[in-house]
Amino acid sequence: VQLQASGGGLVQAGGSLRLSCVASVNIFNVNSMDWYRQTPGKQRELVARIILEDKKDSTNYADSVKGRFTISRDKAKNAKTTMYLQMNDLKPEDTAIYYCHIRRVIFDYWGQGTQVTVSS
Repeated sequence: VQLQASGGGLVQAGGSLRLSCVASVNIFNVNSMDWYRQTPGKQRELVARIILEDKKDSTNYADSVKGRFTISRDKAKNAKTTMYLQMNDLKPEDTAIYYCHIRRVIFDYWGQGTQVTVSS
């Protein structure tokens, strides 16, 4: 399983960015697809999650990003799927390294991280 994140950058407060994560994974038995973020000296925190279910995915968000961030994914094709994090109305406190993550059965897979910096 490989995850490749991209889309980070420098943006002014109030701006938008869209993160992408291409996951080379058989979607079968994937439990969830997530975005986490981490700042120096702090623990990695969950930002947004898609829970994959038979009929319809469900999503949940950290309180700090509700109403501003949207997580989504493409339908899997050729053992690859792409997940996204649309980030609007960005704030300086959103500055962090963002990591995509997949949980498949009992295994965790992480992308390499992409830096998001929001200037005030």
